[in-house]
Formats: sequence, C-alpha cells, structure tokens
Amino acid sequence: MNELVERVTEISGQNVYSCYQCGNCSAGCMFTDEMDILPHQAIALVQNEDESILEINTPWICASCFVCSVRCPRGLDVAAIMEALREIKIRERGFIKVDLRKVDIEKLPQIAITAAAQKFTW
Repeated sequence: MNELVERVTEISGQNVYSCYQCGNCSAGCMFTDEMDILPHQAIALVQNEDESILEINTPWICASCFVCSVRCPRGLDVAAIMEALREIKIRERGFIKVDLRKVDIEKLPQIAITAAAQKFTW
C-alpha cells in the first residue's frame, strides 16, 4: 500500500479501495460546481496513489455534509476521506495539530479553522 493511501486510511478509517467509482457521491454533492474534480474522481486519485490530489481544491470545498457518505452503496465515508486529505495537507505545512489559540488563522483555509473549532474543547 502506498504512503498516501496508508495516511488516508489511518486518518479516515476508510478503505479507499472499496470505492468502485459508481459516482453516487458526486451526484449528490451540492458543491460540485465549485470543485475542480468530482468527489469520486478525488477518491480515484487516491486509489491510483496520485499525490496531485493534495494540490486540488475539491477536499477544501467539501462541506462535510455527509450526503456523499449516505449515498455510497459501499458504506464509504467520503466526507471522512476529504477530511483526511485536508489534514494531510495541513500537516505538510507544519501544523501537526491546529490549536486556534496558538496559530495564525490567516494562514489556514476556512475549512481547517472550522474543523479545528468543532474539535476544540477547553
């Protein structure tokens, strides 16, 4: 298994190879007009061990509304995979954990701030 696939699997808990490219996730996504590639195509890039997925905006546009995950006939949590891709990219920038009290939020994408705020506890 490739390093990208291993990292996505470790973070998301999902087996990207269980996706058979039916496109149901993309068909249900409300934000595909804003994405450079569709969600099922993003998963295909991960399956093909193509690290260019980390430079594409699709994972950042994902709102984690879970429509894709609900529609998946294989029970794949597509939103968790998108979150994993965002986390991998953030970690590449040197952020291991986003602590909103200590980081310059101007340097992070909005979805990273939202995800960190949802996980933040006092």
